[in-house]
Amino acid sequence: MAIHPSAIVDPKAEIAGDVEIGAYSIIGPNVRIDSGSWIGPHVVIEGHTHIGKHNRVFQFCSLGAQPQDKKYAGEPTRLEIGDNNTIREFCTFNIGTAQDDGITRVGNDNWIMAYVHIAHDCKVGNNTVFANNATLAGHVQIGDWVLLGGFTSVHQFSIIGEHAMTAFASAVAQDVPPFITAHGNRAVPAGVNIEGMKRRGFSSEQIRRVRNAYKTLYRQGLSYEEAKAIILAEASAGHSELLPFVYFFSLSARGIIR
Repeated sequence: MAIHPSAIVDPKAEIAGDVEIGAYSIIGPNVRIDSGSWIGPHVVIEGHTHIGKHNRVFQFCSLGAQPQDKKYAGEPTRLEIGDNNTIREFCTFNIGTAQDDGITRVGNDNWIMAYVHIAHDCKVGNNTVFANNATLAGHVQIGDWVLLGGFTSVHQFSIIGEHAMTAFASAVAQDVPPFITAHGNRAVPAGVNIEGMKRRGFSSEQIRRVRNAYKTLYRQGLSYEEAKAIILAEASAGHSELLPFVYFFSLSARGIIR
């Protein structure tokens, strides 16, 4: 291990042999860091925290601290971070609470910029991009390939579906369906994330079906239940690009942005 002499690493921490830990960083006794990860200077990692392989954690981050929840009473809840994530300066990720499943989870291959806050019990998927100062309240769920614009704030218990995107300074107070772009305070739908779909290899026909799903939700004067039934029927007809809607509908309980 390449551990700077000024770093404080508890002897009970489980640190892979090739992990690098920078100057003045502090690693607690219940922390596990897997191979290939780099921890910069002045980082604090505490709580029951597991960091996977090949992550980069930049200076002044706080990972695994107690949740900002008055109900927290010292339960051994967790923070789990997957592989190949980049976590830039001044990010704060908290452990979970006993009021949920006790785990805050961040997946793989995420690009998380400076000053991002991920609160207790959040679930973040894979291949997301969180721009500077994006903030998740407790119990938020973020799907794969989501892009959050700078200063986006997401209300507790909200869900943002796969491939969705928010603009700068969006205030998300309800659930955002997959593939939707959202903007404003309060955030409203603004079309489909077509450019993102193209970059990820969706065909023109698949993009057309997703655009039709958007029109069904927002442009045909249907109730939410009516629109949902139509989209679910399309997905069951073998159109795999609509499967993210199926998963989203199974979870969404706060109502969608309008």
